[in-house]
Amino acid sequence: MLVGVAYADKFKQTWLKLDMPDGSTIRDAIERSGLLDQFPEIDLDVNKVGIFGKISKLDTKLTDGNRVEIYRPITADPELVERRDQDEDD
Repeated sequence: MLVGVAYADKFKQTWLKLDMPDGSTIRDAIERSGLLDQFPEIDLDVNKVGIFGKISKLDTKLTDGNRVEIYRPITADPELVERRDQDEDD
């Protein structure tokens, strides 16, 4: 089955297509993708993962056409950023 694996740091986006055996999990696809070597900041005990924007567990079984996504931790509270921008306009 064909699946995609996507990750973006603040400098570049990476999206890979992989041919995975039936019964593969999110963890299997991430490990096979090589992204853990390419981006050592990814920690599967910390980073959330998902399929098409829906948070999922690492042991979730994949189906043909799934796009696995590795999410970075949020580094700024969006509400505070919005307030800061409004304060600068005043």
